[in-house]
Amino acid sequence: MSDQKEQPSPDINLPDPVEFTKTMANIAERSQRLVTDFLQNQDLEGKGSIDPLNIGGAFYEMTTRMMRDPAKLIQAQMSLWQDYMKLWQNTTQRMLGGESDPVAAPDRGDRRFKDPAWEENQIFDYIKQSYLLTARWMQNTVNDVEGLDDKTAQKVDFYTRQFVDAMAPSNFAVTNPEVLRTTVESGGENLIKGLENLLEDMEKGKGKLRIKMVDDQAFKLGENIAVSPGKVIFQNDLMQLIQYSPTTEEVYKRPLLIVPPWINKFYILDLREKNSFVKWAVDQGFTVFMVSWVNPDEKLAKKSFEDYLVEGPLAALEAIEAATGEKDANVIGYCLGGTLMSAMLSIMAQKGDDRIKSATLFTTMTDFTAPGELGVFIDEEQLSALEESMNQRGYLEGAEMAKTFNMLRANDLIWSFVVNNYLLGKDPFPFDLLYWNSDSTRMPAAMHSFYLRKMYHENKLAEPGGITLLGTPIDLTKIKTPVFMLSTREDHIAPWDSTYALTQQLSGPKKFCLAASGHIAGVVNPPASGKYCYWTNNRTPKDPEAWLQSAEQHEGSWWPEWAKWVGRKSGSKVPARQPGDGKLKAIEDAPGSYVQVKATPEDAHAIEK
Repeated sequence: MSDQKEQPSPDINLPDPVEFTKTMANIAERSQRLVTDFLQNQDLEGKGSIDPLNIGGAFYEMTTRMMRDPAKLIQAQMSLWQDYMKLWQNTTQRMLGGESDPVAAPDRGDRRFKDPAWEENQIFDYIKQSYLLTARWMQNTVNDVEGLDDKTAQKVDFYTRQFVDAMAPSNFAVTNPEVLRTTVESGGENLIKGLENLLEDMEKGKGKLRIKMVDDQAFKLGENIAVSPGKVIFQNDLMQLIQYSPTTEEVYKRPLLIVPPWINKFYILDLREKNSFVKWAVDQGFTVFMVSWVNPDEKLAKKSFEDYLVEGPLAALEAIEAATGEKDANVIGYCLGGTLMSAMLSIMAQKGDDRIKSATLFTTMTDFTAPGELGVFIDEEQLSALEESMNQRGYLEGAEMAKTFNMLRANDLIWSFVVNNYLLGKDPFPFDLLYWNSDSTRMPAAMHSFYLRKMYHENKLAEPGGITLLGTPIDLTKIKTPVFMLSTREDHIAPWDSTYALTQQLSGPKKFCLAASGHIAGVVNPPASGKYCYWTNNRTPKDPEAWLQSAEQHEGSWWPEWAKWVGRKSGSKVPARQPGDGKLKAIEDAPGSYVQVKATPEDAHAIEK
């Protein structure tokens, strides 16, 4: 008994049953009222395909093939049963005061089970391990089915994981110790607040759940995010061109143009002073120009991939020459912006246009043979349904694109917020990266259909002459411009071994650099943070794994490595240039008005004031 007093039990002590019943009844009454109010404001007419993601066919084929080998299925069932028996024995041993090793443990960094009760409390430890055993069994069972084509197998694996993630005990109030503890301590107020949060999110999504990931009142563009000083010096239908103010007395003669993806907004590279790539590049003495893409509506439905090329980087190069007098430039293309830049480099090479003296490609895919898990969403059935929807509106809604990317990291970008917002009843934190992630953009119907079909679905960009733009067959082997390629090792959107394929097509000097972390954190990694590492290798063998095995690892940010590389291609130093001092006068202050356009359902055409 004395030992028990010295070490308090981690068990959750429930309150008086009568009081608890009254509390839950009050929750039910208030919840019913909230739900009734919500339903009265909704249009409940059913619309859309029953299976818009074309999942049914994949799982039907998987089940059919699985049932052809009943012995293998029985063996899998027996293995699961044996694991459960071992887990039960270990749990019983713990309840009797003994020690035992876990049968199943969460992966390192799995934050769903960070609460101490998941390990200290025998009941919750049993719930956790039984879930992990079942999840492992489900994934292994579907992965072991033979005879599936790669596309179907990938789809089955992806959506099985989505189901497994959704069914985690951490996502339910009665099996989450932190939620139970909070419910007891607050008298159920967390559940009431959580329901209010849920209904508010559904109201904002016009009947569809749009999870609030961040305190959207905590940031204002140009004030505490996207704050690097500069001026918009040029604009057309598709973009504004920002020239940033210098912070050094002298700058490199050759300007630097950044072309971000138009799937997201440019200020991922200019979040706040401490993590702004833009500010850091300006501080290194570069004259930085940024393309800020428009957030398109139905008026721009017919804008094509060619239009983005002409009205984007090609128009920017002419504007930069007018602003600085410099015909030549170094360029950076990020993700889709890099894909566009690769096509442009091929066109320029074939036309003898040598204005681009170096190109840097951040997490850029040009060969879509293995596009990673995004390939799950690309097949003929899904493309046809998507095109039908886009043709009706003239664009792809930004929230739909965001939902797709969030599914790639469902535990971090979906279920963690379900627990925080709806079960714990908390408000999301003010986090700059999540604010940017929630500030979605739309895609013009014509451009997006071309991009998905010709690149993701048909992989025509990697095929010499497979795509023709501006009357020129695109051939990436014609590119002789020096290229710095930056990819990230844990990238779910542009897998690094797929981006590496471009090294085998380029005809000019190339440097491939691999950063730790993912598609965003691996790129936005300022030297001052002291985080992560990166790899370099002077050789570019055909096999990406062979490249990595012989690569040299460096601690910290890759930014200085890139600055040395591009600095050698930037010419001598000249007096710093002020935005608006050249032939192009300032239109407005950075970050400009195009980036302010929101794409959320409730204010689709609103400008943030």
